[in-house]
Amino acid sequence: MSNRNIAKLAVGTLLAVAGLSAAPAWAKKSCDELKSEIDAKLVAKGVTRYTLEIVPAAQVEDSAKTVGTCDGGAQKIVYQRGKS
Repeated sequence: MSNRNIAKLAVGTLLAVAGLSAAPAWAKKSCDELKSEIDAKLVAKGVTRYTLEIVPAAQVEDSAKTVGTCDGGAQKIVYQRGKS
């Protein structure tokens, strides 16, 4: 393998590692922050009369509409229409 190919491989590996190490940064978003972002998107779309609730993942019912997951999957944000 030539020095040029080794350099390309090294750069590619560094970029891949940098990309993987950056992934946890978005995963560490707080539940309240994520809920606020989802709320803002719903308001921007003109959605009214709904609730967003942060619920432990184990307590989410099958019929619930999950619109977000946070705390590494330990919590879910549940959307419910008709309430305000």
